[in-house]
Amino acid sequence: MRARAGALVVALVATLMALLPSGTASAGTPAEYPEFPYPPTSYSEPYRGQFHFSSRSGWMNDPNGLVYANGEYHFFYQHNPHGLEWDTMHWGHATSPDLVHWTQKPIALEPDVNPGTLFSGGGVVDKDNTSGLKTGGYDPIVVFSNTDGVSVHYSNDNGKTFQSYDHGRKVITIPEQSRDPKVFWDTARKRWTLVVWSDKGGNGVHFYTSPNLREWTYASRYQASWLFECPDMFPLQLDGRQRWVLTSASNQYVVGDFDGTTFRTDMAQPQKMDFGSGSDFYAAQTFTGDPGGRIVQMAWQAGNRGSVWTGNASFPAELKLVGTPDGPRVTRTPVPGLDSLAAGGRTVRDKVVGGGAADPFASVKADTYRLTATFDVGRATATRFGFGLHTGPDGRADHTLVYDRAAQTLDGQPLKPRDGKISLTALVDRGQLEVFADGGRYSYTRNVNFDSSADSLGLTTFAEGGTVPLTQARLTTLATSWGRGESTLLSNLQGPWRAPRGAWTDVTGGKRGTSGGDGFYLSAQSGADAVYQGDVTLETARAAGLTFRADATGAGYTATLDTSGVLKLWRPGREIAVRNVPLAAGETHHLKVRIEGTRIRVWLDHGADPLIDATDDAYREGLFGANVFGGTATVQNLYLGDEEFAGFTAGRWTPRGGSWTSAPEGLHGRSAGDGFYLGDRAGTDFAYEGDLQVVNGTAGGLTFRANASGAGYTATLDTSGVLKLWRPGRDIAVYRTPVVEGRTYHLRVRADGSRLRVWLGDGADPVIDATDTTYASGVFGVNAYDASVLARNLRIG
Repeated sequence: MRARAGALVVALVATLMALLPSGTASAGTPAEYPEFPYPPTSYSEPYRGQFHFSSRSGWMNDPNGLVYANGEYHFFYQHNPHGLEWDTMHWGHATSPDLVHWTQKPIALEPDVNPGTLFSGGGVVDKDNTSGLKTGGYDPIVVFSNTDGVSVHYSNDNGKTFQSYDHGRKVITIPEQSRDPKVFWDTARKRWTLVVWSDKGGNGVHFYTSPNLREWTYASRYQASWLFECPDMFPLQLDGRQRWVLTSASNQYVVGDFDGTTFRTDMAQPQKMDFGSGSDFYAAQTFTGDPGGRIVQMAWQAGNRGSVWTGNASFPAELKLVGTPDGPRVTRTPVPGLDSLAAGGRTVRDKVVGGGAADPFASVKADTYRLTATFDVGRATATRFGFGLHTGPDGRADHTLVYDRAAQTLDGQPLKPRDGKISLTALVDRGQLEVFADGGRYSYTRNVNFDSSADSLGLTTFAEGGTVPLTQARLTTLATSWGRGESTLLSNLQGPWRAPRGAWTDVTGGKRGTSGGDGFYLSAQSGADAVYQGDVTLETARAAGLTFRADATGAGYTATLDTSGVLKLWRPGREIAVRNVPLAAGETHHLKVRIEGTRIRVWLDHGADPLIDATDDAYREGLFGANVFGGTATVQNLYLGDEEFAGFTAGRWTPRGGSWTSAPEGLHGRSAGDGFYLGDRAGTDFAYEGDLQVVNGTAGGLTFRANASGAGYTATLDTSGVLKLWRPGRDIAVYRTPVVEGRTYHLRVRADGSRLRVWLGDGADPVIDATDTTYASGVFGVNAYDASVLARNLRIG
């Protein structure tokens, strides 16, 4: 979604912009992608929701491409990560195992990295690889965006990075103004359907169908004045029959039938799914692929804002369809899972409210909580009754939840008693209030700035003009949902992680630690014998490394890289072993330790032999983690296991430009200019091969016969559509072939004297056969140029 033409939304955005500090978003570069621009936060700022998702910082608006993929929920959203107002849309990204605990992830789609207008859109998981875009072990996440047409972006690494199909070419071109494509699988016809808003002759949506997510055929148009932007469409069961619900950004909907081509409804007027206004509930979208088959919805709450963020998402709600005398109606109920945050509470039963009776919640103090209650309206004499939420010593409440018995309204919205009673659930967060009643037929989402100071946490009941029986009520206090996951640290160690010493923050390159003395960052996983490895980047720190067999304070063994030029294995009170090694500030080094009983060995930078082989029996078991000493360092790819990137045998690998890290899936390099990762193994005549992927950006390749700076020959895959053999100052040979970002290619080079040949894939014949005499011998390595690249299976024969 962009700054809207709709009068309501334009007014809303203008109001918000007038209140917020200025900030200009910026586009990124492939070498910096994926970007993680967020400063540290405890998520405890005033009005920051404790169980409602908000972006770590920056502006957010529409939910985009909500999917369940590869074992977790992915929430994408319209986002300006560099300011507090709408500007230069990115796609933000967060993940959750349960729809309650969210973890901010790096930017998913970024201008100048992913082409096109990155406005609102939808997403699916292509489990059957109908698109043919799958290249690895994960099911592809495929998302759709752009304006006046539709472009496709996809991820083969569970949302860590995205590529743009056919360089962002629009797979659908729409001549009139259009935006906000939503895609779903049509089970009955075994094909995909896309619905997209367009203003062709007025508000409405186009329908398209596809067998593969890449080729689309126009099917029909549904026109309606109320159907303005951000459409969603999903099936719901009613009395054993599948019906289809079509919604708009303003949360209006109709229920109808869809034959795979055309949508029809006999509803004369749309219904409201939630009573919230445009600033409280807008542009709602539903998840695709929920493992339980549920239809789960989240919406944009625009009115909530704080010192470092603007906007949040409503709490996930499950949608169902029920029959009523007035026709089918959608119900909304909060998804289960909040009990995982339960931190106490109180239950009361069969109490009378009003008439001088004691308030059953008089002594309660609560900040964020779930409140359920049932009132017996049939036996009430009070004209109005309800709850005061966040009341202070003077009895005033930040919000009064009121049921009017004569008007039959709850907070001014219609709610008739059922069997003479009303039952409600209120979710009270620091800046959000959501109320559900009548089995979900009543849903009201709104922004309320609750005062969380100690003297404003009261909960009171009241009744005016009589009494009302309170059949039951349950207050469940809820702790924060934040801080359970790792945003940028890649690891197979169990969490949650703790920082007993030092300050540890998320950065693009992993987890950055800062400490004057020894600082530790510890996982929740304990072990005795293991292989443990990770990448360490010394920035200003005197030392940093891997900690293992540690207690809760960090006391245990640590293998440390020290800027004095040593690799050290130590424990409190003793340096067990020290090995002199050349180290340079700012470089990333790979450490691997193997622990077997009292024997501890340490390898550096994928060397074939350990540099330390020592024994010590002080610690037999303990936690795994990381260490920093005397400054700042970053750790990444902390893995248990023997598997590392598959490379040829070398004494040591050395980075020369760019940033290089390694994990079981391969060697990952990022560089704005030419960057090299070089082994110390040299050759004259040989065959050299490997698997290469340009994740995003321009080029990556195999380097050979190089000197210590990387100058030598390189066979490069370039996404402009060429395979190139080059050396500094000269392109020796060029072979034209499509090179797709995110796709893995096998390269093989053979050097025989001055003759240099290059094979692509499994071809029997070389695609390049050239001669050059500049470099007769040198080392082997990998190159990245203005790109993020992934290399694996490097072999010399």
